[in-house]
Amino acid sequence: MRFQLLGPLSIADGTDAVVLQPSKPTILLAALLLHANAVVSAEYLQRAVWGEDQPATAKAALQTCVLRLRRLFIKHGVTETSIEAIPGGYRITAAPHSLDLLGFREQVRQADQLADNPEAEVYTLKDALSLWQGSLLANVRSDVLHRDEVPRLLEERLRTVERVCDLLLGMGHCGEALVELWTATRVYPGYERFHEQLIEALYRTGRQTQALAEYRRVKEYLLNELGVDPSPALQKLELAILRGEEVGPAEIERMPRSQGAQRPQLTGVVTRVIEGKTPAGTTAERAVGPVPAVPAFTGRAAETTAVVARLTAPVAAPGGDGHEPVSVLLSGAPGIGKSALALHVAHLVRDSFPAGQLLVRMTGTDGEPRAVAEVSAEVAHALRDRQEGERVLLVLDDVVDADQVRPLLPTGTDGAAVVTSRMSLAGLIATHGGWVHRLSPFSEAESYALLLAALGAERVAAETDAAHRLSALCWHFPLALRILTVRLLTRPGLRLRDAVDWLGDDPLARLALADSPGMSVTGVLGGALDRLDPRLSDAFLRVGAGPPAAFRAVENGSVPEAVLEQLADAGLLEDGPPGPYRMHEVLRAYARRTARERFRRIEKV
Repeated sequence: MRFQLLGPLSIADGTDAVVLQPSKPTILLAALLLHANAVVSAEYLQRAVWGEDQPATAKAALQTCVLRLRRLFIKHGVTETSIEAIPGGYRITAAPHSLDLLGFREQVRQADQLADNPEAEVYTLKDALSLWQGSLLANVRSDVLHRDEVPRLLEERLRTVERVCDLLLGMGHCGEALVELWTATRVYPGYERFHEQLIEALYRTGRQTQALAEYRRVKEYLLNELGVDPSPALQKLELAILRGEEVGPAEIERMPRSQGAQRPQLTGVVTRVIEGKTPAGTTAERAVGPVPAVPAFTGRAAETTAVVARLTAPVAAPGGDGHEPVSVLLSGAPGIGKSALALHVAHLVRDSFPAGQLLVRMTGTDGEPRAVAEVSAEVAHALRDRQEGERVLLVLDDVVDADQVRPLLPTGTDGAAVVTSRMSLAGLIATHGGWVHRLSPFSEAESYALLLAALGAERVAAETDAAHRLSALCWHFPLALRILTVRLLTRPGLRLRDAVDWLGDDPLARLALADSPGMSVTGVLGGALDRLDPRLSDAFLRVGAGPPAAFRAVENGSVPEAVLEQLADAGLLEDGPPGPYRMHEVLRAYARRTARERFRRIEKV
């Protein structure tokens, strides 16, 4: 059995498909499938099914709706997929073979691995696009889903179509690209990139008059309908055609690859963020300009001052007094804010690195470390235009072990590196030196300052006590505070005192973003445990579920001190010999919940 979201919501068995009748269970199913494999809050599901003005009985009615949906599964023989009741919400499990949306995203990811074979990449992307079967969610009568979710899905499809056309133009298959683009420009007249591609394809196939006519048509549409001029790229293209200059073939790598449902993010391992040396493009990841600051960045004043001072200190010239290359390690627990601090510092010191800055993702989206050879090759490619003697700053983010990062550290006086890692990387410091800053949760004042910066002084100052209570409920933990502020920003009418009651019922379950499964406290901490040896993660749960005072696990020998040291090295414990080990409260809360859930599963077995 297979669920089909990319069109009217339906359940398919082989070539046979049943389009579901419009109903509340159909809306519920759509809302769960749109966030498959993630916990979707009951509050969000109620809004999706009943809208913003929910009946007083919506909570109980949602449970009834879930029961009806389960009966619908039985009726249609759905056995592989289940709906789980999770504290605070529900979750539906699915895989690429059982949900077309996940299948589409998986094929797009596979296409990204075929950069050296554009024809195979086009074939894979077209196969992915073939999964789209008509008007999205036509039988799902939910204003909330059509307002919030459908545009996001359409954006995924448009990015993929755009990528296909870029590849066809890059290979010189302009006639084939025209077939796609005539339809795309008429269906989506406000999507300027399609017009740019169409005009380029017309001109390169010898139809200069038609290309200029198409430019005038889109210019008129933009002025009359939107009141704006054509983009600089379109204007530049028109000028090139008028001058009879050669256009293309399109540079395949200039446009970002489609990333499925993910929000715009870094493409590949390395992103060039230096003014004047970025590839042409239209998204923030390829924007020309200084490194962007982290939105509403607050706190970490002492750490920021110290790291900035180290990175901007005078560097000895070659053959001078032997100064070593500068490297700074930011370590600490998952979600403690290491990457945010690294990017913030990079923004502050950009003038000290004329060769620019590189943000290098050392871990893939699957949580696995990237191969050293792959990363080194991409870094070398990104630095190919660097002038001798120009300093570069590398931000090596989420490093897994010392061996992964050693080949990338700058040599001599060529630059500096800021390394972020959950691990202590003692071996790296031993062999290459550097300064270490281990981050802790925010102070109460820093937490309050973050709420002020993110939510605005007027909203927070009106409910000071509630703001402090919210900070405490988030354990003053940066990741939890960021998720909370996002949820409050999307609900500007919600009073902070009401948010206190809502969050206090189950902070771990509610500190999550329904439309971004990776942004949740449990998701981030669970991913950190997944990286560990199973025996080490079991020890973490035993320690975290036990008494907080100085870890009696050490006293009775149930957890060897060597294991506790490994947990501390992984950022999951603090301090240690000669003093006691400690665990952040958020980690302790997560360990207790996970241990309880595991125990319940064992009991059922």
